[in-house]
Amino acid sequence: MGQRRVRFDGGTLVVEGFAAEELPREFVFDPRVGFPRGPASAYAGLVLPLHKARIPWEDDARAYSELGRAWVSSREPRPFQTEALAAWRSAGRRGVVVLPTGAGKSHVAEMAIADAGRSALIVAPTLDLVGQWWSQLRRSFGDPIGVIGGGSHDVQSLTVTTYDSAWMQMPRLGNRFGLLIFDEVHHLPGPSYASAAEMSIAPFRLGLTATLERPDGGHGRLESLVGPVVYRREINDLAGEFLAEYRTEVLSLPLTAEERLAYDAARATFRGFVDARGLSLGGAGFQRFLREASRSAEGRAALGAWRESRRIAFGATEKLRALGEILERHHHERVIVFTADNATVYEVSRRFLVPAITHRTDVKERRRILDAFASGALPVVATSRVLNEGVDVPSAGIAVVLSGSATVREHVQRLGRILRRSEGKQAVLYELVAAESAEEVTSRRRRDHDAWR
Repeated sequence: MGQRRVRFDGGTLVVEGFAAEELPREFVFDPRVGFPRGPASAYAGLVLPLHKARIPWEDDARAYSELGRAWVSSREPRPFQTEALAAWRSAGRRGVVVLPTGAGKSHVAEMAIADAGRSALIVAPTLDLVGQWWSQLRRSFGDPIGVIGGGSHDVQSLTVTTYDSAWMQMPRLGNRFGLLIFDEVHHLPGPSYASAAEMSIAPFRLGLTATLERPDGGHGRLESLVGPVVYRREINDLAGEFLAEYRTEVLSLPLTAEERLAYDAARATFRGFVDARGLSLGGAGFQRFLREASRSAEGRAALGAWRESRRIAFGATEKLRALGEILERHHHERVIVFTADNATVYEVSRRFLVPAITHRTDVKERRRILDAFASGALPVVATSRVLNEGVDVPSAGIAVVLSGSATVREHVQRLGRILRRSEGKQAVLYELVAAESAEEVTSRRRRDHDAWR
């Protein structure tokens, strides 16, 4: 058996000179190169035993470096942030930290970067968040900060990228970073995104999220991709001392007589088709409904009726009247209005003369609106889903949910948008629900969380 050697090859590791019993189970013989090959993510498990046993080996895989930068921060870490870092360090600098929106997850990430002292790649779901990370890291670690994505490809010892760019670039960059930080890590278990973790040799990994659980159960993969949950605090744990005090109100609002007739007729058409086909709408059942609906005129009518029932409930007359009262009551505060669809956002924008942010709003316009919102020049903004997650909206104190999905994650994220603490602040989340409609079931399901108990 020759000299043990490990090299990085397109997001994988190729090893030479190892006995079979020394290799993790992921390694299999590759006849194309005549040596065993395994995922790059197996690097730490492969080399740590060699290091501990003082067994000589040649490392041709590692291309990451010492960070070589001082961390400058004007903020003292909060006790729970210090606890989170200690838990992560105790777990071998691998694991997931779950903290509510507004609790300072990014500050924990800065502490981890300084603690690990290795070149680091921060992965975020959107270009908006990449921009936020780039600005924050420049303040804390100085220039240069690299960016991959959105037309940029600048690789530095501290680099920020999107999930989309990360999995595409890892075959070339998977050995360049000793620390991976996955912001909003619940995105990672997707089929393509997961490969960003699998094709990196980074021995140190940190996942950050406020909402860990995925409806498809994919969060179960995070332990192998990033590490176990090492620290967790919920909204109730931190409200008052570290997050704003808050209250929630659910307002059940009737449909008008005309809306009721139209809603009931649409639901009857939809339910008639579903019941006749013996369809269940739970889990993947709705996808089956969509397939069945595409096969006949009756099915297409049922799909149209489902959409019509949602349109009526989402933009119900009494909801918009109640929204007007809420905006008047909180005219001195900053309010975010959330909906499930763009059509309702634009209706709110027209009716109340407030700016709208949807996925169609370009980055520059979105930044202008949010800057004006933060300054108070525009005290109300209406949005569909683009402000649910990640985007820093520190000034908001009131949220109004006109409509949304049944997922607990989305509802917790929307509550989190208004929980950044300030002196004397009490945040309020209003949820407006169309009475005697499918929204009542949706509302109950999305409030199945400690924050509403």
